Amino acid sequence: MMDPFVHLRVASGHSLQYGASHPAELVAAAAAQDMDTLALTDRDGLYGAIRFAKACLRTGVAPVIGVDLAVPFDDQRRSAQVTRMRDPRLPRVVATATSRAGWAQLCGLVTDTHLGGDRGRPVASRELLASHASGGDLVVTLGADSQYGLHIASGQPDLARAELRRWLDVVDPAQLVVAVTNHQAGGHGIGSAHQAAGMLAIADEHGLTGVLTNQVRMVERRQAVTLDVLDAARRLVPLDARTVDRRNAEAHLKSGKQMLQLAEHVARLSGRGERGAERLLADTRMLALRCRLDPRGDLGLGEVHLPEFETLGTTTEQAMAELRRRCEAGVADRYGAMTEAVRSRLDDELDVIARLGYVSYFLTVAEVVQLVRDMGIRCAARGSGAGSLVNHLLGISGVDPIRYGLVMERFLSPLRQALPDIDLDVESARRTEIYEKILATFGSNRVACVAMLETYRVRHAVRDVAAALSMPPNEADAIAKAFPHIRARDARKALRDLPELRAAGLAERRLDLFFELVESLDGLPRHVALHPCGVILSDSTLRERTPLETSFSGFPMSQFDKDDVEDIGLLKLDVLGIRMQSSMSHALTELGRTTGSAPDIDALAPFDDPEVYDMIGHAQTLGCFQIESPGQRELVGKFGPSTFNDIIIDISLFRPGPVKSDMVIPFLNARQGWSPPRYLHPDLEPVLAETGGVVVFHEQIIKIISVLTGCSLAQGDEARRALGDPAGQLDVKDWFVPLARGRGYSSRVVERVWHVLESFASFGFCKAHAAAFALPTYQSAWLKRHHPAHFLAGVLTHDPGMYPKRLVLEEARRCGIEVLGADVNLSGATYRVESLTMAEIPEPVEGLPDGRGWGIRISLADVKGISELDVARIVAAQPFTSLSDFWARAQVSAPLAENLVLAGAFDGMYGVGRPSSVLRHGRLTRRDLLLALADLVRQSRVDARTASRARGLRRSGTTPGHAADRMAGVQLALDFTEPVSPAELPVSSAELVEVPTDVAATGLPEMDHDERLAAELEILGLDVSRHVVDGYRDLLDELATVSSTDLLKHRQKADLLVAGVKVATQTPPVRSGRRVVFLTLDDATGPVDCTFFEDAQGPYASTVFSSWLLVVRGELRRTGPRGVSLRATGAWDLTELHQVWRERLETGASRRQALAAVLELVERVPARPSVPEPATSSSPEPAEGPGEGRTRAGGMGQRRVLVHASGFKQSPYADVKPAGVPASQAPRKLWHSSPGSSGR
Repeated sequence: MMDPFVHLRVASGHSLQYGASHPAELVAAAAAQDMDTLALTDRDGLYGAIRFAKACLRTGVAPVIGVDLAVPFDDQRRSAQVTRMRDPRLPRVVATATSRAGWAQLCGLVTDTHLGGDRGRPVASRELLASHASGGDLVVTLGADSQYGLHIASGQPDLARAELRRWLDVVDPAQLVVAVTNHQAGGHGIGSAHQAAGMLAIADEHGLTGVLTNQVRMVERRQAVTLDVLDAARRLVPLDARTVDRRNAEAHLKSGKQMLQLAEHVARLSGRGERGAERLLADTRMLALRCRLDPRGDLGLGEVHLPEFETLGTTTEQAMAELRRRCEAGVADRYGAMTEAVRSRLDDELDVIARLGYVSYFLTVAEVVQLVRDMGIRCAARGSGAGSLVNHLLGISGVDPIRYGLVMERFLSPLRQALPDIDLDVESARRTEIYEKILATFGSNRVACVAMLETYRVRHAVRDVAAALSMPPNEADAIAKAFPHIRARDARKALRDLPELRAAGLAERRLDLFFELVESLDGLPRHVALHPCGVILSDSTLRERTPLETSFSGFPMSQFDKDDVEDIGLLKLDVLGIRMQSSMSHALTELGRTTGSAPDIDALAPFDDPEVYDMIGHAQTLGCFQIESPGQRELVGKFGPSTFNDIIIDISLFRPGPVKSDMVIPFLNARQGWSPPRYLHPDLEPVLAETGGVVVFHEQIIKIISVLTGCSLAQGDEARRALGDPAGQLDVKDWFVPLARGRGYSSRVVERVWHVLESFASFGFCKAHAAAFALPTYQSAWLKRHHPAHFLAGVLTHDPGMYPKRLVLEEARRCGIEVLGADVNLSGATYRVESLTMAEIPEPVEGLPDGRGWGIRISLADVKGISELDVARIVAAQPFTSLSDFWARAQVSAPLAENLVLAGAFDGMYGVGRPSSVLRHGRLTRRDLLLALADLVRQSRVDARTASRARGLRRSGTTPGHAADRMAGVQLALDFTEPVSPAELPVSSAELVEVPTDVAATGLPEMDHDERLAAELEILGLDVSRHVVDGYRDLLDELATVSSTDLLKHRQKADLLVAGVKVATQTPPVRSGRRVVFLTLDDATGPVDCTFFEDAQGPYASTVFSSWLLVVRGELRRTGPRGVSLRATGAWDLTELHQVWRERLETGASRRQALAAVLELVERVPARPSVPEPATSSSPEPAEGPGEGRTRAGGMGQRRVLVHASGFKQSPYADVKPAGVPASQAPRKLWHSSPGSSGR
């Protein structure tokens, strides 16, 4: 039986850190109670409105949408006082839309509220609400927490009446509603029955509609404690009765029967009489019916809104002809002349574009691409759009779809009504310039950025719960960093599954409640941020369909995320800032600066340089786009790509689909000629020939379906898309099998083909996408092969890969490139290339490019504590003639100047040499420079105090005195040198003929090798003077560890020890669904890849994730002619082993005895952390669902496996993206850890 009650005031989790339930959960709960209508009135915005409407559409519940806004107190002094607080408790007013026009007014109201005040503190006004309600399409509701309600709660009915009259002066009575709430709170305060009755009585006096609400914040009562945590987190205070909003746990989604009981109580107290409750509920429902919205007709779900043709320099009538003209003009550039194949393909694509009405889309994207290129910024298309000839001819994509067999239907199909998706890869360093240009070109009424709602994951949840419970911040931080980047709901499961967490003692019973609270925050929005790439381009009605606010960086930003804006038909263009594009741009700039010219890497087609493929085949791909990971280096070593199409195949093979389908090994066997290609049927040979009979691409799936069923490629793509879920697979099978059998294919062939389709499902990779990736992959490999110093300088500057800078520096050394230290006269904001005389450097090993004769200068930007402004000031003031000159003109802080001295940035200026046991008389050291700097700092403070007193000014708490104007006219002690111009500056500061005389030699000893290295690691995060491992070489030699370059000399399955500094950890998805940890070490001769399967993780996972210098034992695996890796069986902290080694030697033990002590430690297997029993709690644990299974795993506790629709198994702790940027004791973080990695 239908429940007629409608909740008209409901806050979801999209009321950032206020509501405890997701919109879909609220809708599902309402549907479960047979409610036919539900409102969503989130605080301060419409962030959840679209997904709420979609959930209503799925369940048949009618949506009512409004916004809950703060308004100031009438007392301005009180308003000014509370608005300075975090989350001020201002009065609230709800505005609800009644129509499509009302939705437009609601969007405008939210936009004006956010843009008219301080960012992050939206406050509306009575006048603003009235102006947007003037058209009659908004209802304004005054609730228990409005100023009207607050006056009633404080026993001031006269003030309440006056407040009501003020609203009636600006809002039509038919649009003003009083909403009463009875949370059964005691007394007469907010949420009490007495307050509700008083509000209703005065509303009746004025003839206003009164309705009943429950001010819902959660689906179930048990979520009340989650609300408390959210209140504390929102206000940045510990839990306390004064800092939480609720007085009890009544603000949940109650049934109509429960609300009837509350209505009767309120009606009785208000004096309405016997039928007062019925009238209250009837008015509530009537208002709900008035405010119901149609998700399609009112919100615009499914509509399409593109920029007007006039903004693109054409008209509606001429647009199609203009698109064809531009494409035909592009034929001359791309193909030289129009061929029949090009003409036929172009006609087909233009016909589809015209039928779908997407001419404006393609013209708009082409316009944006041209804008970017006119700015001199690198730009390339990615995604399935590379399969479109139109995109290629318009200059959007650089990949020829005809040459590489790409199909349009994977990108755009007449059977698919959704807008196509073209992503643009641009230089990350200049992405915001592009945003500004798009805004200036199309106008702010057509352009906005996309929002991204940051939701609670385990680390954020741990920190906020810990803060609410007053836990020490350092303890909270340690707990948070112990977890991999997983969902908050999986916290206790991870404690059972992961040995490194159990070893940290986090599975203790005393933490059960803590982790229950952590899990309760799972997926709730935490704050809104600017999406890293999404830009909306629309017609001039943009602000009528999405509310806007200002992002932190000042761009107008929709309150909807990327999925929501597509659902309401807005063109979302992903302008992705790709650091590799910036790296290549920097390399080209440096080539122009140092050689006078830069190659055009966009004109490298047909991409057939044999030297590039030789380098790739030797797996020397560190730094190269897409092919530098341990797994990819192993794959290219086995594969040996020799053409551009091979790179496309390689990128596609390294995906879950081919792995799950067991296609990688058959492909490699066919590729190397070890077995003949096997085709599912001779008719499929043309489709699968390029991949040796193996299915790799989405396009091959489309063509297989088309060949066997006789359907069009568009129908084949629809079938491919349906394979992504179990229900879709059944539908496709019911359709596919009869058609294929009807075309004469045997049941055996059909079953074999279906097995491949089913296994491949949606986990393959789009060939067009891979082709788009292959272009920068080849370009980056070409630059590394022919210009390694310039390329690696770009990689170091923009840090685009999965490895930290220190490994890239080591790669530069392996290429024969000299690493030049930081220098205040020669270093800049970026890594710069310098031409050097050819030194006696050994020739790089086979496959590596030869970079001898070049050096890379360390960037100032890597100095600890330096800001962009500091760097700009230093570079602008270069060259400096002395430390005193630097202090006077660079205007940096004392700690930063000290860091520069310790990092060796003044070594060249003062001729500071390498450490020596005997210091030459009069020679300066870094310690002398530090003493001189201390004198300068002290003198500056004295001068500042003197000047301040002389002017009668209050002393500042800062360290002034070294600004240029303050130092003007001050004689610098013992500084008799003359300033030099940049043109007079030698190539290296070390070549200065005259050493500045402002620093006196004190005879203090120079910093030794270990001190220098420690300073470099702490200040630069780089080991410039020597490799980190060099200090442990004595022990490593005794242990007979094998270097990276010597691994190939050992036989398969040899038991070896390796050692090095941790470079990266990954937990990639593998076919078995188990967690596998990939560890990469750097030992100064190259990277060493180690694989920890579950049997080794139990006793050693904690060491792998918590140590930064490691010794690893393992079994050698040969993965190809030039590829090796280690199947690890143990791991130890190198610093711990070295400490034992040194202690034994220092107590008089022989080297053999010291080694025996170390080996005893190595042979001792750590105890496996115990596996706790599953914790019980008052709240049910999140369900695992049908896609999860459990088995036992050696050392891993209870193991869960996620099973996708295709049957692909995956560990819950597998990475979902590549690695980005005690380990806690490392000088700075010198390694990259992937999201699936525990620890720092």
